[in-house]
Amino acid sequence: MPHIALPPEHIGIRGAMSFRPETAKPLNEIVEILLAGPSTLSKGERELIATYVSSRNCTHFCASIHGAIAAAHLGGDEALVKQVKTDFKQAKVSPKLKALLTIAGRVQQDGKLVTAADVDAARNLGATDLEIHDTVLIAAAFCMYNRYVDGLGTVQPDDEALYRERGRMVARNGYVHTSHEYLGKAEEIHS
Repeated sequence: MPHIALPPEHIGIRGAMSFRPETAKPLNEIVEILLAGPSTLSKGERELIATYVSSRNCTHFCASIHGAIAAAHLGGDEALVKQVKTDFKQAKVSPKLKALLTIAGRVQQDGKLVTAADVDAARNLGATDLEIHDTVLIAAAFCMYNRYVDGLGTVQPDDEALYRERGRMVARNGYVHTSHEYLGKAEEIHS
């Protein structure tokens, strides 16, 4: 049960964002840039980073929805998403992505744990400075999003089909476009 009165028809971060749309707009814009904007990392790879961090933070909603979005970008490969959540070193992803996931995991624990050796390892596997930057920012941002979702006690259903359907929609439409469906209703509530 949410700790504050959130719109009951919106789950997870959607409920929190619909409560305060003026903060939701920049939160959605940053995630749109990081996960769906132009990048040398694929959308699926970036979603896997967000999923991995969210799963390490034990935030069911974020790990589930971003896992579903990742799967949608990766041809429906839910098994790969689950493997990244549980043991990415054994997953069938590139060595470069494994090095970036190592960095993301360190950021999730404490940003100061990222070492020059971690960054060198990623670079030696072909990671660019922009990819390293964005990995750190995705991991840091998802720690914030995860704490936002969990800190308000948002509703986080267990229905995998719901996440799968929503994941396909976000993969197709992006974050900013998809958020308009609930942010407009919330603006009416607060006015």
